[in-house]
Amino acid sequence: MSQQLAENPLNILIVMDPIETVNYKKDSTLAMMWAASDRGHRLGYCQIHDLWLDKGALKVDAQAVTVRRDPEGFYSLEQKVTQPITDYDVILMRKDPPFNMRFLYSTYMLDHAKQAGVLVVNDPQAIRDCNEKLFATWFSDLMSPTIVTSKQSHIRQFIQDEQDVIVKPLDGMGGTGIFRLTADSPNIGATLEMLTELETLPIMAQRYLPEIKEGDKRILIVDGEIVPYSLARIPTKGETRGNLAAGGQGVAMPVTETEMAVAKQVAPIVKQKGLMFVGLDVIGGKITEINVTSPTCIREINDQCGTDIATDLILAIEKKLVSS
Repeated sequence: MSQQLAENPLNILIVMDPIETVNYKKDSTLAMMWAASDRGHRLGYCQIHDLWLDKGALKVDAQAVTVRRDPEGFYSLEQKVTQPITDYDVILMRKDPPFNMRFLYSTYMLDHAKQAGVLVVNDPQAIRDCNEKLFATWFSDLMSPTIVTSKQSHIRQFIQDEQDVIVKPLDGMGGTGIFRLTADSPNIGATLEMLTELETLPIMAQRYLPEIKEGDKRILIVDGEIVPYSLARIPTKGETRGNLAAGGQGVAMPVTETEMAVAKQVAPIVKQKGLMFVGLDVIGGKITEINVTSPTCIREINDQCGTDIATDLILAIEKKLVSS
């Protein structure tokens, strides 16, 4: 925990899900709020429906928030006040997926904050541009064989070619909607009908990576710098998914040479796009997803490895504002 105060305290707005729903033991956004508070920054809190436009100017119905390291009372909120977005120096966009129309509209709102000179982390246009599944396909040479399509015929052929495949929606999180299909699976048709909504919605199919048994590795990238420890999310017995939300066990471990080489190809590109905090998912040295909306796993890595990833992010934000 850093006790050193920032030279120039900032006003930071956290856009997130309802704060009362936060998991005190695991939440990465809470870690960011603690780190910012430790540095002396002032915090505001809102949800996406609190952002609104008034004659082209972005405003927010926000509440000043105080955070504490106390599971019985880890936050307190002041009265909601309408403010111009320019009252804030930084916005941390930490709303969880799904990336639905409400989420999309909020990024359009945040474009106005960016235009007004407020630093938005992560950049709203980059969040829109970089769908967490599809963005990974720009690094297809670093992935297992992958197709994206709404057509059953293509997916069925892919399953026959690869024999063992993972299929998943393009907008899910926490392992929701992920299925493993083999060439002899009895429910291929029903599964694909459901996921593609009768061939009207594209989904992703990837060759199954047996290395998932060693963990679905989350590698965090902070303003282009790769955190040297990953969180291996190891599936429970009988489960295909390693996601913590699906019951996976989180074990922190050093990033391997192969994983580091993969991350080094991604890091400069996400930094260039204005994605200051990114979660790269890797199985067996192969990219599966690039998480840009509200990446997690800060707390687990910090607790097991003694890192302070949230403070690293806050320091990177301070540095960016000084240099801009």
